[in-house]
Amino acid sequence: MAYEVNSALYQWQDGARRVQGEPGADRGVDAVVDALRRRLGSRFTLAELADLYGEGVDWAWEIAARRGEPGGDASAAVNAGFFRYAREATDYAGGRVRRGRAQQPDD
Repeated sequence: MAYEVNSALYQWQDGARRVQGEPGADRGVDAVVDALRRRLGSRFTLAELADLYGEGVDWAWEIAARRGEPGGDASAAVNAGFFRYAREATDYAGGRVRRGRAQQPDD
């Protein structure tokens, strides 16, 4: 079952807001982004990213907890990582989904 993109974007944006200004949070967020890049590559849509999120993010939580600030909010770091990576999606349009055919970087 597909995970709803707008719900995912809301959760991801909230995570990005929560880690903003938190010392050491970027390490966890960066580690999640690196893992997402390995899993999805450089060409993906928001729906693909949301589906991956919907399958479960225990793997990402473990990465964020291990690489982030001790005692930091790993859940927020995971969501912030997904949000940061979402901005590279072919159909990302400033916090919402670009309607119509997904634009590829070469278009």
